[in-house]
Amino acid sequence: MNILIDIAHPAHVHLIKNVYKVLCKKGHNVVVTVKDIPVALRLLRYYEIPYIYLGGKSDSIIGKALLQLKYNLKLWFIVRKYKIDIGFGSSLTIAQLSKYTRIKSIILDDDDDEVEPLFVKFAHSIADVILSPDVIARKSLATIGYSGYHELAYLHPNYFEPDSTVLDDLEIKQGDFFSILRFNAFKAHHDVGVEGLSIENKRKIISVLEKKGRVFITTEREIDEEFRKYQLKMEPEKIHSLLYYATIFVGDSQTMTSESALLGTPAVKCNTFAGKLSVPNDIEDSYQLCFSFLPDQTELMFSKLTEILNTVDLKEVFQQRRQQMLADKIDVTAFFTWFIENYPESAKIMHSNPDYQYRFK
Repeated sequence: MNILIDIAHPAHVHLIKNVYKVLCKKGHNVVVTVKDIPVALRLLRYYEIPYIYLGGKSDSIIGKALLQLKYNLKLWFIVRKYKIDIGFGSSLTIAQLSKYTRIKSIILDDDDDEVEPLFVKFAHSIADVILSPDVIARKSLATIGYSGYHELAYLHPNYFEPDSTVLDDLEIKQGDFFSILRFNAFKAHHDVGVEGLSIENKRKIISVLEKKGRVFITTEREIDEEFRKYQLKMEPEKIHSLLYYATIFVGDSQTMTSESALLGTPAVKCNTFAGKLSVPNDIEDSYQLCFSFLPDQTELMFSKLTEILNTVDLKEVFQQRRQQMLADKIDVTAFFTWFIENYPESAKIMHSNPDYQYRFK
């Protein structure tokens, strides 16, 4: 089978890397394409995943739309050249290709419809199948829900083992208190009007946490000058191991909050999306692994932060919560791989017997 995977965000590399490797081992031809996304390119090289480079990207909505036409044209030629059967991933391009070519599209999406109206309008309406965590209520009849989260495709213990040498790089010992902060750029099309942590609250968070131990800040774009002494300088492929060993995570990033929580590290998030997204809500409400607050709920946020820091045997408590979450969820990579290899029969099976997915544990 000839499969196309398009990368539109660095997180997509983590999402598909294990599926890619399993499919290749089984003899399938998997073609990976990517735009000019430096971190994504680095990760693809690190994981030794060959790719076809598509060119630059834009932060503006108009620029994104114009470049999308260019990407679609390039990918149309790739589909013909490699005789692609199925397109797979979280990319709008995959869905659009299925409309203009013979390929089938299996789209991965873990955001609620209201959060990403453009993706819903231009991708959901033409995708053959949309695979989403079952906690998300979808309007599209093409949706198939599964008991898991995107992040479990790469953070499930069947695939992820933390590398303790990341601590050596920062001169930290296992068990030492240290915190990771993440400040988002909010440049995606669905981030218009979204707010995160104010500069004042960033200062206050740092003040609270550095009394306990070392503080590291990771950010997408240029870091505020006053925070540069806290800036984390580490290869992106090492970040998940560092999150695993961290005592606590605080930030306004969606993905990294979920990643920290699913690794058993307590995660506190503050942004406009708080309480509005099904996946982080499920992680919070069902497992108490993360905690979300709106920008006008900072008093509640700092109260929760204090409560977490005063928890006896903090890491053990949250690792127990993580184990309960893992017991409830499936091996997402194994499920995705089975679904692709057996499509469209896999879709029929899931529609008639959704519990079939629990074979993948």
